[in-house]
Amino acid sequence: MKEVTIAIYHNGAWHQAAQYRRNQCLTYDIDYVVRFMDENHPMARVGLDFDINFEEHSRDQWPPFFFDIIPAGAARAAWLKRQGLADSEDAETDWSLLCFAANFSPGNIRIASAVERFTLTAHPGFTREEIIERNIEFIDYAEANGAIVAGASSVQGQSPKFLLVQDLNGRWHAEGALPEENIKKHWLVKFPRHRLDADRLVLKNEAPYYEVARDFGLKVGAPLCFEADTLFIERFDRNIQGRQVVRYGLESASSICGWSGFGPGISNDQICHAMARLLKQPQPDIIEFLRRDMLNLALGNVDNHGRNTAYLKTPRETSISPLFDFAPMFMDPEGIPRAARWEAEKRMAMPDWGAVAESICCPGLAADEIRALLKPDIAKVERLPETMDKYGVDQVIIDRLTKRIGDLVLSLKDA
Repeated sequence: MKEVTIAIYHNGAWHQAAQYRRNQCLTYDIDYVVRFMDENHPMARVGLDFDINFEEHSRDQWPPFFFDIIPAGAARAAWLKRQGLADSEDAETDWSLLCFAANFSPGNIRIASAVERFTLTAHPGFTREEIIERNIEFIDYAEANGAIVAGASSVQGQSPKFLLVQDLNGRWHAEGALPEENIKKHWLVKFPRHRLDADRLVLKNEAPYYEVARDFGLKVGAPLCFEADTLFIERFDRNIQGRQVVRYGLESASSICGWSGFGPGISNDQICHAMARLLKQPQPDIIEFLRRDMLNLALGNVDNHGRNTAYLKTPRETSISPLFDFAPMFMDPEGIPRAARWEAEKRMAMPDWGAVAESICCPGLAADEIRALLKPDIAKVERLPETMDKYGVDQVIIDRLTKRIGDLVLSLKDA
C-alpha cells in the first residue's frame, strides 16, 4: 500500500476524512472539507496542527499523530508475531503497523484499511476473575484481537496493557468486538511487566498515586482499582450516551510538538510552547502541566515522556486530559531515567523554577504570575509524605522519596 485513508469519528459517526500518500503529504477528503472546514473543530481534525482545508499538508517526516495510533512495545511485538514478521524497527515495519494494526486505537482516529482487514475472533467474553488470573485463553484472545496496547517507553512498552470493553452482563471483550448497544463501559487493564516484586510494587501504587494527585488539585479521572496484580482503569476518551459510544479525540503532547517517534525527544518547555500556540485558552493547562511535573519530580514518576501527556478533544473544549501513566517509576528495576526535562534543569538537580516561568510565560500568563501560583504549592509539597500515607502508598516508597521532596521544596522557595 502506498496510501492510507484516515477515518475520524465526529458528530456521532465515522467519516473518511483524509488520505496520506506515503512519505509525501496529507490531504483532507474534498467532501469532508466542504462539510467541516468552516467549523474546523479540533475533534474533526487529524491533529491540532492540521487545519481542515484544501491544502496539501507536507511534512519532512510522518505526521506525528500516526505514532499515537500504531501499536508500540508489547502490542507491536504481539502483532508482528501473529503476522510472522520480524521487528526490524524501521519505517517499513511502522508502515505495515499503520496500514493493518491501527484499528481500535485510543481517541477518535483510525486507519480504514486496518479496520477493513481485521477479522474478529468470536468469543462469549471473559469474567473479571479470568482476566485477573491471566488465563492463557484470555491472553491469546486479547493479542489476536488487537486488545494489547503500548507500555513504558524505557523498555519499548513491554508492560502488558489491554483495551477492553464490558458488556451489559459484565463480561469482558476486546474493544471492537461488540455492537455499540451492548457496551456498558470501556477499560484499560494493566499487568506488571514481569513477576518481580518491584514490578508489582510499581503497579500496586499507581492507584494511590492518582489519589495523591487528586488531593494536590490536579485533573484526575475515575479512581483506579487494583486487585491481585491487576489494575483496572476507566477510560476517559470513551463515553456511553444512551446506547451509543461517543469517542473523544486524544492527541499526545509529542504529536502537538511535531515529534514523529516514540520515547523521549521533546522538552517540557516545548510542550508548553505548543499549548500556547494551539490551544484557545492555554493558560490553565500550562499551569496544570507545570504542577504535574512538580509531582513527577516529587514522587519519582520518571517516565514522563511526551506521549504520557495528552489533550482531550470533546464537543465542548480541547484541554489537557486527565492524568494517566502516573506511578512510582523510579522503583522500576530497569532503572528508568527522567524522560522529559525543563531546559532550565540539569541532570541530578531540581529545575530553576524562576527560569522555567520565564520560558513558558505567554499572553495572559506572565512569569511573575506563574511564580506566584507556585508559592501555595510549597506547603502541599511539604505535606506529601503525610498525603501519601493517607492514601495507602507503600512506606518503602515514602521513605525513598523523603529527600527528593525536601530538595523540591527548597528549589520552589528559590523561585
